[in-house]
Amino acid sequence: MALFKCAGMRRFLAHAVRLPTGLKCSTQANMKPGYQQANVVILHKDLADDFEAFCQANRSPLPLLYRSKCGEWGCPPLATGSDIREDCPEYCVFENGVLVKKIPSLSSYTPQLQDMVTFYLGCSFGFEAALKAAGVPVRNVEQGKNVCMYKTSVPCIREGKFHCQMVVSMRPVPHDKLDGAAQCTHMIPLAHGGPVHIGHPKLLGIHELSRPEYGDPVEACAGDVPVFWACGVTGVEAVQSCKPPLAFTHSPGCMFLTDREVETNSPHALEPEQCPLTFCISQNPQHYSMASKKAVKQIQAIEELAVKDPGARGIRALFVQDELLKTCLSLSHSSSVLLTTGFPTHYMHDPPEETDGPPGAIAMAAMLQALRKEVVIVTDERALEMNQHIMRDAVEKGVIKTAVPVISFQSNSPDSALHFLCRDGDPTKPRFDHLVAIERSGRAADGNYYNMRGVNIKHLVDPIDDLFTTASSIAGITTTGIGDGGNELGMGKVKAAVKAHMPNGTLIACDVAADFAITTGVSNWGGYAVACALYVLNLCPIHSRYLQKGLGPPPTSEQKSLWAACLPTIAKEEEMLHILVKYGVRSGKTANLGLEVDGLTFHPYHSDIIQQLGDLTLR
Repeated sequence: MALFKCAGMRRFLAHAVRLPTGLKCSTQANMKPGYQQANVVILHKDLADDFEAFCQANRSPLPLLYRSKCGEWGCPPLATGSDIREDCPEYCVFENGVLVKKIPSLSSYTPQLQDMVTFYLGCSFGFEAALKAAGVPVRNVEQGKNVCMYKTSVPCIREGKFHCQMVVSMRPVPHDKLDGAAQCTHMIPLAHGGPVHIGHPKLLGIHELSRPEYGDPVEACAGDVPVFWACGVTGVEAVQSCKPPLAFTHSPGCMFLTDREVETNSPHALEPEQCPLTFCISQNPQHYSMASKKAVKQIQAIEELAVKDPGARGIRALFVQDELLKTCLSLSHSSSVLLTTGFPTHYMHDPPEETDGPPGAIAMAAMLQALRKEVVIVTDERALEMNQHIMRDAVEKGVIKTAVPVISFQSNSPDSALHFLCRDGDPTKPRFDHLVAIERSGRAADGNYYNMRGVNIKHLVDPIDDLFTTASSIAGITTTGIGDGGNELGMGKVKAAVKAHMPNGTLIACDVAADFAITTGVSNWGGYAVACALYVLNLCPIHSRYLQKGLGPPPTSEQKSLWAACLPTIAKEEEMLHILVKYGVRSGKTANLGLEVDGLTFHPYHSDIIQQLGDLTLR
């Protein structure tokens, strides 16, 4: 049976439990558990269409429950016998965008309200009961506090006269309850839906959790992770930015109480495969990402295919599950990526490079470009001109759409790597979010660089490893190594397994670890797998929404077509090998100058893997 049917009784009960400083959100939420609450924005009718468009463009913070008719006090779809002039415990009055006072009733403004429209917007308190039912503690309720709300640096999509930064609410959640919190709130889109950020607040432009702009600071318990949801107080910020002569909103924490039960059915809630899962992608700063169960399974299948070992080298012993997934989640959140490749295993030839590495690097670069990331490739100074020519030819032959800058790195001083990675050598200003090494010679424990035969090739290798070791101490830079033997840069993460299971492992094992180590049968396959997994992630509605902080529309058909066109194909990768052969680059295992990588001919070995990767990606 719906509560508060009578408007006067609703207001009486709401006011009866208000604390001296205003009704606490947690108290109001507990008064009517399981029922939708609404944030309120009241504007002149001339602004109503613009604000409705603003809500539609920013559905996560501003889920529109009802737009009233001009001068309409009631809200028939949400509550019987309601009167918006009386039914919020407290209102904010804005004049020219400035908060001038807070009042318990709008009755004195009845003449002005005749020309105004009321917007009722979804509120996150509608999902706190769902969190509790899922076994997720709600710390603000436990502590008897209003939930904490913060202005972020994330801009909402501008519509008409309305623009502002998004406001979020934060609830600390135990790390082992993150999946549950994401899943139960995802199913309530009219109460903001799932989280828009999990992890360090500075990634949202929030500097002090102890100083919220709205609400009360909430104390976290040991093992809690800050989880942020879009917040309807964004509407208050929008009113202030628009500066209308007169406007009203609910006072934060004093929402309109409806007679509607919280709606837990959404299109995704009916599909178990769209169940959200959370993954930690960085500890410095702490950052979690999200994807659907379907996308995760698809990427795991891609990862399993890429680790096939037709050369019977025993590389499965180095495999760590979900490194591909976590790498690609991190890359998806990145804005700038540095790639490196080049393994001069053929020290008796000129050039000494092998055909494994460059094709995978360019395949990754092509997809990253399509996703609008800045991409740079760093390589050895002695091979710089050749790699620039290879990039030029790759563009001419259609392997990649736009040339990626190819540069070199030299270590001239102890802080050369820091200055290369960060503007003015300032570790708070990194130029790159993610470094990826694919089939790149890695420094061993003795400071030398070895091929799989145990031959020292240090004289052919520039100290690009220094970039990875320096990056490990810079907040905001994540690193990945892709390899197929354990002597590649970044594979120091699995050094113990390399020493135990790979021939010459004790000597050749790379000593430089990356945050993620992707083990594959052939390193190029790892590059192809990254491109494919990035495509899968960005088509995943759960990940796409999280990536966009719940703002803006989903990917368009045109965007999806562009991404699909950048996937590796048999034709493109065969063309890429032709380009490498043109410049004298040889197969790694046999030194053959032909369409071969690591002793495996392009047809049928590599072409079959590329076809299967495509089938898994586009299914």
